[in-house]
Amino acid sequence: MIRVIFGEKGAGKTKRIIDMANESIKTAKGSIVFIDDDNQYMFELKHSIRFVDASEFHIDGPKMFYGFLSGIAAQDFDLEYLFIDGFLKIVHHPLETLEGLFTELEKFSDRTDVKLIISISGNAADAPEFIKPYMV
Repeated sequence: MIRVIFGEKGAGKTKRIIDMANESIKTAKGSIVFIDDDNQYMFELKHSIRFVDASEFHIDGPKMFYGFLSGIAAQDFDLEYLFIDGFLKIVHHPLETLEGLFTELEKFSDRTDVKLIISISGNAADAPEFIKPYMV
């Protein structure tokens, strides 16, 4: 399962994804990981959520990002949720070039049973067609 929180900068996406992560603790049977492009919000997450500052890993592109997520999943077989805030700042590619990555993320989610919740900044009216089925 992939869900995308899409909206303009300042529209409350980060607050929403943090709230969703904190709320997921109530029902999650596995572990929860929150990935962000910096550590600005790490103290707003409940302590049982593993926080990862992606800027420390110098991710450059969709293939490297996919490998990064695969590594997280490989070391934690109980992983249930991956929350990713600031997605485009982490991947460093324009959204319209990432259709292949989303195809692979969907396969990844199906194969591992990991739920991916991703925040993306932009105008929802300009969202590429491949993103629209994932938008919440």
